[in-house]
Amino acid sequence: MPATPKRPVIQAFVELRAEDPEATSAFTVARERLAAGLALQGLRRMRLFEIAGSDLPASAVAERMHASSQFYNPVKERCVVRASASEAVPARDDEALVLVFERGGERRPGAERWWRHVGDEKVEVREGVVWALAFTPGADARALAEALAASGPGATGLLANVHVEEHRICAADRPPLDWITRGRAPRRGRRTT
Repeated sequence: MPATPKRPVIQAFVELRAEDPEATSAFTVARERLAAGLALQGLRRMRLFEIAGSDLPASAVAERMHASSQFYNPVKERCVVRASASEAVPARDDEALVLVFERGGERRPGAERWWRHVGDEKVEVREGVVWALAFTPGADARALAEALAASGPGATGLLANVHVEEHRICAADRPPLDWITRGRAPRRGRRTT
Protein backbone atom coordinates (compact mmCIF):
# COMPACT_ATOMS: atom_id res chain seq x y z
CA MET A 1 0.00 0.00 0.00
CA PRO A 2 1.46 3.43 -0.89
CA ALA A 3 2.43 5.72 1.95
CA THR A 4 -0.07 8.43 2.83
CA PRO A 5 1.32 11.81 1.83
CA LYS A 6 2.15 14.05 4.75
CA ARG A 7 -0.51 16.66 5.38
CA PRO A 8 0.68 20.27 5.25
CA VAL A 9 1.07 22.04 8.59
CA ILE A 10 0.82 25.76 9.24
CA GLN A 11 1.83 27.32 12.54
CA ALA A 12 0.40 30.41 14.21
CA PHE A 13 2.24 32.06 17.09
CA VAL A 14 -0.05 34.24 19.24
CA GLU A 15 1.37 36.70 21.77
CA LEU A 16 -0.20 39.35 23.98
CA ARG A 17 0.37 42.93 22.84
CA ALA A 18 0.56 44.10 26.47
CA GLU A 19 2.87 42.80 29.16
CA ASP A 20 2.11 39.16 29.96
CA PRO A 21 1.52 38.61 33.71
CA GLU A 22 2.28 34.87 33.49
CA ALA A 23 5.62 35.49 31.79
CA THR A 24 6.46 38.27 34.25
CA SER A 25 5.68 36.00 37.20
CA ALA A 26 7.65 33.06 35.76
CA PHE A 27 10.63 35.35 35.05
CA THR A 28 10.61 36.69 38.61
CA VAL A 29 10.36 33.22 40.17
CA ALA A 30 13.13 31.86 37.91
CA ARG A 31 15.51 34.73 38.69
CA GLU A 32 14.86 34.75 42.44
CA ARG A 33 14.52 31.04 43.24
CA LEU A 34 16.15 28.80 40.62
CA ALA A 35 19.85 28.35 39.89
CA ALA A 36 19.16 28.02 36.16
CA GLY A 37 17.31 31.34 36.29
CA LEU A 38 20.39 33.35 37.27
CA ALA A 39 21.49 33.54 33.62
CA LEU A 40 17.96 34.34 32.40
CA GLN A 41 17.74 37.78 30.81
CA GLY A 42 14.23 37.68 29.35
CA LEU A 43 11.16 35.46 29.17
CA ARG A 44 8.15 35.68 26.85
CA ARG A 45 5.12 33.43 26.38
CA MET A 46 3.20 32.67 23.19
CA ARG A 47 0.45 30.25 22.27
CA LEU A 48 1.22 28.01 19.30
CA PHE A 49 -1.44 26.59 17.00
CA GLU A 50 -0.64 23.97 14.39
CA ILE A 51 -3.23 23.47 11.67
CA ALA A 52 -2.66 20.28 9.68
CA GLY A 53 -4.40 19.13 6.54
CA SER A 54 -5.71 22.27 4.90
CA ASP A 55 -5.52 22.38 1.12
CA LEU A 56 -5.82 26.17 1.18
CA PRO A 57 -2.80 28.33 0.40
CA ALA A 58 -1.04 29.70 3.48
CA SER A 59 -2.42 33.19 2.90
CA ALA A 60 -6.02 31.86 2.92
CA VAL A 61 -5.37 29.87 6.11
CA ALA A 62 -3.98 33.01 7.75
CA GLU A 63 -6.98 35.02 6.55
CA ARG A 64 -9.41 32.45 7.97
CA MET A 65 -7.57 32.44 11.31
CA HIS A 66 -7.60 36.23 11.50
CA ALA A 67 -11.37 36.23 10.88
CA SER A 68 -12.14 33.94 13.84
CA SER A 69 -12.04 34.23 17.61
CA GLN A 70 -11.24 30.48 17.75
CA PHE A 71 -7.53 31.30 17.68
CA TYR A 72 -6.89 34.77 19.05
CA ASN A 73 -8.27 38.22 19.81
CA PRO A 74 -6.68 40.74 17.41
CA VAL A 75 -7.50 43.61 19.77
CA LYS A 76 -5.24 42.29 22.53
CA GLU A 77 -2.99 39.79 20.74
CA ARG A 78 -0.80 39.62 17.65
CA CYS A 79 -0.55 36.56 15.43
CA VAL A 80 2.35 35.50 13.23
CA VAL A 81 1.61 32.72 10.73
CA ARG A 82 4.40 30.43 9.53
CA ALA A 83 3.81 28.15 6.56
CA SER A 84 7.32 27.01 5.70
CA ALA A 85 10.16 25.60 7.78
CA SER A 86 12.43 28.22 6.21
CA GLU A 87 10.29 31.09 7.54
CA ALA A 88 11.37 32.79 10.73
CA VAL A 89 9.56 32.33 14.02
CA PRO A 90 8.67 35.37 16.16
CA ALA A 91 11.72 34.92 18.36
CA ARG A 92 15.14 36.50 18.46
CA ASP A 93 18.23 34.51 17.51
CA ASP A 94 19.43 34.55 21.12
CA GLU A 95 16.19 33.05 22.49
CA ALA A 96 15.79 29.34 23.23
CA LEU A 97 12.24 28.10 22.69
CA VAL A 98 10.43 25.67 24.98
CA LEU A 99 7.20 24.12 23.72
CA VAL A 100 4.84 22.85 26.44
CA PHE A 101 1.56 21.04 25.81
CA GLU A 102 -0.80 18.82 27.73
CA ARG A 103 -0.14 15.17 26.99
CA GLY A 104 -3.17 13.88 25.07
CA GLY A 105 -4.96 17.23 25.41
CA GLU A 106 -3.34 19.29 22.67
CA ARG A 107 -6.16 18.82 20.12
CA ARG A 108 -8.72 21.61 19.77
CA PRO A 109 -11.96 19.94 18.61
CA GLY A 110 -13.97 23.18 18.80
CA ALA A 111 -11.61 24.88 16.37
CA GLU A 112 -11.67 21.81 14.12
CA ARG A 113 -15.49 21.83 14.01
CA TRP A 114 -15.51 25.58 13.29
CA TRP A 115 -13.01 25.11 10.44
CA ARG A 116 -15.12 22.33 8.94
CA HIS A 117 -18.28 24.48 9.28
CA VAL A 118 -16.89 27.60 7.58
CA GLY A 119 -14.86 25.89 4.88
CA ASP A 120 -16.10 22.32 4.53
CA GLU A 121 -12.54 21.15 5.13
CA LYS A 122 -11.36 18.67 7.75
CA VAL A 123 -8.20 19.77 9.59
CA GLU A 124 -6.44 18.89 12.82
CA VAL A 125 -5.77 21.78 15.20
CA ARG A 126 -3.31 21.44 18.05
CA GLU A 127 -2.30 24.01 20.65
CA GLY A 128 0.63 24.43 22.99
CA VAL A 129 2.52 27.17 24.80
CA VAL A 130 5.93 28.39 23.65
CA TRP A 131 8.23 30.07 26.12
CA ALA A 132 11.02 32.20 24.60
CA LEU A 133 13.99 32.41 26.97
CA ALA A 134 16.94 34.77 26.55
CA PHE A 135 20.10 34.01 28.52
CA THR A 136 23.35 35.85 29.13
CA PRO A 137 25.81 35.54 26.22
CA GLY A 138 27.90 32.38 26.41
CA ALA A 139 25.39 30.48 28.57
CA ASP A 140 24.37 26.96 27.54
CA ALA A 141 20.86 27.93 26.44
CA ARG A 142 19.67 24.37 25.78
CA ALA A 143 20.75 23.04 29.20
CA LEU A 144 19.38 26.06 31.06
CA ALA A 145 16.08 25.92 29.15
CA GLU A 146 15.77 22.22 30.02
CA ALA A 147 16.45 22.96 33.69
CA LEU A 148 13.78 25.68 33.72
CA ALA A 149 11.27 23.58 31.78
CA ALA A 150 11.03 20.30 33.68
CA SER A 151 9.23 20.07 36.99
CA GLY A 152 8.31 17.07 39.04
CA PRO A 153 9.85 14.97 41.82
CA GLY A 154 13.42 16.08 42.29
CA ALA A 155 13.29 18.65 39.50
CA THR A 156 13.31 22.40 40.04
CA GLY A 157 11.81 23.46 36.71
CA LEU A 158 9.07 25.96 36.26
CA LEU A 159 7.53 25.87 32.79
CA ALA A 160 6.15 22.32 32.47
CA ASN A 161 4.66 19.73 34.80
CA VAL A 162 6.16 16.41 33.70
CA HIS A 163 3.22 14.45 35.13
CA VAL A 164 0.71 15.87 32.64
CA GLU A 165 2.68 17.88 30.09
CA GLU A 166 5.34 17.24 27.48
CA HIS A 167 7.97 19.75 26.54
CA ARG A 168 10.43 20.19 23.70
CA ILE A 169 13.45 22.49 23.48
CA CYS A 170 14.57 24.33 20.39
CA ALA A 171 17.75 26.34 20.75
CA ALA A 172 19.84 27.86 17.95
CA ASP A 173 17.57 26.60 15.19
CA ARG A 174 13.99 26.90 13.94
CA PRO A 175 11.35 24.51 15.23
CA PRO A 176 9.75 22.12 12.72
CA LEU A 177 6.27 22.94 11.44
CA ASP A 178 4.90 19.80 13.12
CA TRP A 179 6.62 20.60 16.41
CA ILE A 180 3.73 19.43 18.62
CA THR A 181 3.20 16.07 16.91
CA ARG A 182 6.83 15.32 16.08
CA GLY A 183 8.42 12.74 18.34
CA ARG A 184 5.31 12.21 20.46
CA ALA A 185 5.45 9.27 22.79
CA PRO A 186 2.81 6.63 22.02
CA ARG A 187 -0.16 6.56 24.37
CA ARG A 188 -0.29 3.75 26.93
CA GLY A 189 -1.89 0.62 25.62
CA ARG A 190 -1.22 1.54 22.01
CA ARG A 191 1.10 -0.76 20.13
CA THR A 192 3.67 0.74 17.79
CA THR A 193 5.56 -1.01 15.04
